[in-house]
Amino acid sequence: MKFVRAIWKLLVGIKDALVLILLIFFFAMLYGALSARPAPVKEGVLDLNLNGSVVEQPARRNWADIAGSSHPQEYRLRDLVAALDKARDDSRVKAVALDLDGFSGGGATAIGDLANAVRRVRAAGKPVIAYGVGYTDDSYALASAASEIWLNPLGGVLIAGPGGSNLYFKGLLDKLGVTANVYRVGTYKSAVEPYIRNDMSPAARENYTALDQARLETWKQEIKLARPKANIDLFLTNMNGAVAAAGGDMAKAALQAGLIDRVGERRDFEERLAQLGGGTGANGAPFKEVKLGSYIADVVNQRPAGPIGVVTIAGMIVDGKAGPGTAGGDTIAKEIDDGVNKGIKALVVRVDSPGGSVLASERIREAELAAKAKKIPVVVSMGSVAASGGYWVSTPGDFIYAEPSTITGSIGVFGVIPSFQGTLKKLGVGADGVKTTPLSGEPDLLKGPSPEASQLIQTGVESMYSRFLGVVAAARHKTPQQVDQIAQGRVWDGGTARQLGLIDGFGGFDDAIAKAAQLANLGNERGVRYLEPQLSFRDRLIEALAHNGDEGTSAPDDAFAILAHQPEQQLASVLSEVRSIMSGPSIQARCLECPPVAPARVDEKDLGLLGLIKELVS
Repeated sequence: MKFVRAIWKLLVGIKDALVLILLIFFFAMLYGALSARPAPVKEGVLDLNLNGSVVEQPARRNWADIAGSSHPQEYRLRDLVAALDKARDDSRVKAVALDLDGFSGGGATAIGDLANAVRRVRAAGKPVIAYGVGYTDDSYALASAASEIWLNPLGGVLIAGPGGSNLYFKGLLDKLGVTANVYRVGTYKSAVEPYIRNDMSPAARENYTALDQARLETWKQEIKLARPKANIDLFLTNMNGAVAAAGGDMAKAALQAGLIDRVGERRDFEERLAQLGGGTGANGAPFKEVKLGSYIADVVNQRPAGPIGVVTIAGMIVDGKAGPGTAGGDTIAKEIDDGVNKGIKALVVRVDSPGGSVLASERIREAELAAKAKKIPVVVSMGSVAASGGYWVSTPGDFIYAEPSTITGSIGVFGVIPSFQGTLKKLGVGADGVKTTPLSGEPDLLKGPSPEASQLIQTGVESMYSRFLGVVAAARHKTPQQVDQIAQGRVWDGGTARQLGLIDGFGGFDDAIAKAAQLANLGNERGVRYLEPQLSFRDRLIEALAHNGDEGTSAPDDAFAILAHQPEQQLASVLSEVRSIMSGPSIQARCLECPPVAPARVDEKDLGLLGLIKELVS
């Protein structure tokens, strides 16, 4: 027995030692991750290897991103613009590489702002070289600002213009036995159509056609200003003819049409960067590279403390609190209140949102009005999308800026309440009960809302629409009847919105800062303070651990490989919308027909929902 006890003590000792070693190793890694500093920036080529999308406000990463989630990286627009503006006068930066192999796009206004920053680098006398295997509408709009556009010999310029098919869920909901009880106001409030139709209504088609034509014209004008000799119209109207004339060679066709400057392999592109950056890099690197993350950390102040407060309303507007990338009404309102209490002199509201909750939108608007009540001027800067609830939160602005490519309007309200009487029937489950009043147990999600409940909800939606009209009318110095004529849920491009008086002028974020300084009598002061919460310990840890996986992603092999992620994004959109309709009662000021401000994301809840759908429709 003594021998057995000795062996047991030995095993326990080994176990304790191993646990101790693992704990020491873990905390050493934790300390290293949190205390790590980017490598010192040396001279070379600033490498903008954009392997993801450009957004106003990236969503916080989660543990799945460390475990190898396929969620694409999101780059904050203001960081990229600030880095490029610093690079103009930084002697360490000899050139800029715009590597767009993994670029998945962004909103039109965001890409336009980034392209303008690229042009400022060129104006400072520094070359910007773009490279890609396949250029889409978004990536080509950005590449067109470069000094040279390179294309892989197996690549192509796959521009197509706005438009395409939308998803309609009526047939799916019928198979699931789900009834979408819809309450809406507005002839053009087509956001609810996917739940009640299998195709597009004539009114929605009219709105989409006008909007997409305006977006196409704006895109073409920007490209023609950047590359006057590029035959964009040929590729938009007869790409097959252009490729056939080049003997079936898509890269050659793009070169002949003046859309690109050089056809070359990646190694040729890297040799060109080595020439511009002063030779090869350390450890056999093909050129002297200045990594984007290290450069942003070195030159961009993430915690400025100027007198102009900037709050970002990005993504869906939701009730309560929410992290970055989603606009929680309580969160945004608190950020504004905290900024006012800390002495900001002016407030700039940057909006990139298709709307969402009416109550959350009103919560944010009230916070803006409270700031104005304290003599703090409010200037709104619209990004790519500021529609429906996104327009609601813009109304307090003393001046509203947008771009011609901005999508705005969608002044309308709708409600969707799912009921599952069909689903219960499929499952062989009944629902019954008693009522003490006509509204007992309403809205009844098991048997469907009663006529009395439906009438009450419709009245509420109409009341909220009237409230929306009144808010816009008071802000834009119009009558509710005048607003109603341009409302009805219709979506407008920025150019038309200005003609209709929904915005005050064209301009970007810098223009909004200048206007805020002017209204607050700050003279030449342009210092800003970003009103947003600091990263928590958990967020800092995840960011540090996930950072190592951001680089080294393989590039697509040919021009059409860049389209490989589109089916995944469409699936994510489908699951997101089905989850939205099945999540319960909802009354919103939301623009579903607007393009997304960030890629949709498939998570574990969506996969579970997909399994349920398969079971019910099989």
